Amino acid sequence: MSTNVVNQTAYLRTSREFPEDLHQLTVEVNKAYVDTAAVVNTKETAIYPVNRPAINAQQWFLQANQRQQGLRQVYTFTSVATPINHGINLNNIANFTPRCYGTYNDGTFSYGLIYANGNMTSIAGQIVFYLSTTQILFASGVGAPTVTSGFIVLEWISAP
Repeated sequence: MSTNVVNQTAYLRTSREFPEDLHQLTVEVNKAYVDTAAVVNTKETAIYPVNRPAINAQQWFLQANQRQQGLRQVYTFTSVATPINHGINLNNIANFTPRCYGTYNDGTFSYGLIYANGNMTSIAGQIVFYLSTTQILFASGVGAPTVTSGFIVLEWISAP
């Protein structure tokens, strides 16, 4: 097994021997607590707040092997005719992750929303979204459903 693995401490051992001596027990319980806190704090957090960022506990190491924090935010919409102001200061982030996605419905069916390039050729029947420096924008192909409600999840990486 490699000793240069980033997540070698992100797993709890399944058993631990606790000594009977009170002082040694205190030491061992403290170690167990630190181990548990370290593991819990590095597991991805399933919090999806609307119009407010949340730390998602993703840890990225893209620049000079420095840890960069992942964040997530949800945006709701009822039409694709109007862009959504995302409110993210791009100077404070390294990049968006590939985990930007969404869903919408037309009152009858639900559809997936594709994160794509705004300059792409619109695909018949599909709706995509893309990002400018200040907004989430939409592009709809001919015959795309009329949106009644939906949401977009953006995830990004903090600057180091």
